[in-house]
Amino acid sequence: MLSLWMISIACMGLGSFCAGKGGLEFPSFDGKDRVLNINKRNYKKALKKHDMLCVLYHEPLSADKGLQKQFHMTEMVLELAAQVLEDRDIGFGMVDSRKDAKVARKLGLEEEGSIYTFKEDRLIEFDGELSADTLVEFLLDLLEDPVELISNSREQRAFERMEGQTRLIGYFKGEESEHYKAFLEAAEQFQPYIKFFATFDKAVAKHLTLKMNEVDFYEPFMEEPVTIPGKPNSEAEIVDFVNTHRRPTLRKLRSEDMFETWEDDMDGIHIVAFAEEEDPDGYEFLEILKEVARDNTNNPDLSIVWIDPDDFPLLTTYWEQTFKVDLFRPQIGVVNVTDADSVWLDIASDEALPSAEALEDWIEDVLSGKINTEDDDDEAGREGDDGDEYYEEEEEDDEDVDDADDDDRD
Repeated sequence: MLSLWMISIACMGLGSFCAGKGGLEFPSFDGKDRVLNINKRNYKKALKKHDMLCVLYHEPLSADKGLQKQFHMTEMVLELAAQVLEDRDIGFGMVDSRKDAKVARKLGLEEEGSIYTFKEDRLIEFDGELSADTLVEFLLDLLEDPVELISNSREQRAFERMEGQTRLIGYFKGEESEHYKAFLEAAEQFQPYIKFFATFDKAVAKHLTLKMNEVDFYEPFMEEPVTIPGKPNSEAEIVDFVNTHRRPTLRKLRSEDMFETWEDDMDGIHIVAFAEEEDPDGYEFLEILKEVARDNTNNPDLSIVWIDPDDFPLLTTYWEQTFKVDLFRPQIGVVNVTDADSVWLDIASDEALPSAEALEDWIEDVLSGKINTEDDDDEAGREGDDGDEYYEEEEEDDEDVDDADDDDRD
């Protein structure tokens, strides 16, 4: 399933850069080769020359023309990103998994088709859309300081509006504080995927109910943060806490880390919800999802992936054909990440969205295995408490087939 996404996304990256009027002239490839073929002779020099080195680890070039075109499109994504970031001291290269296998092992490259970035002594894998704009944004975020300071009420309000992002904030005496330095070192390990903030301002800390050397962890869409216990915290304590709690109960699929999210499945499945935030029905359904997530935030077995179709226009048709659902309406279902088999809640109409209680009942059946993607021959629907069918499978109901046979005999 991910491979199909990658093909679509490669097209997305190149198509987004086009000519425009003065002041809106999107870059196009100027024909200059900036991406190096990394090998045993030049890899050390490339690492030393640049503050950061972005590398595509790829399989050997195939004889298949279709795969050659796909590889060329991927190469163009790197070339365009290298062109845009030419004055940022970021190098770009490619490593062939067969020709330069020894170099790949020395660099720690493991997964073919992945993009890795070297920054100081860190190796960061890019898990976003294979598009030039997303890659550029990822690299620019890596260039920034790993901790952003909150110094006044306006910045504090901006921080509070980041509802959909996992983030941490700590209150420290100043930049020379050993506890702030531990916080900074922890932040470097999660940059740029998890945002770290700090404040030295007493008024900001008071508003956020932070005590000196205290760190709060904000899960997406939760109303209250969780304080990391045992302040002041060491780097290891902060890292361990984030790793333990980084999978949210409700998370949004984002272009910058979509593959990390999709690969972080729950025993081979995802509970997936489609809802357009700008659509009234989609907004209402999202609010119901948030209520369910807040009521079940302590359930380690529950994680819902929310996808806004507006964020992925080139994937909408693919999703509709694969899952056999109408994405102009809110949807929620369970998806097998191996073969994309899925079972979807039967939402009769936009005017009859499920209540939080009905949604929790359906989710409990998913988590218990009562609803699953393997029972293709089982009955497709069952009656809910209000008398309406509340889930359905992709496959045509056996009962409907039997009725059709009866009609034919009549």
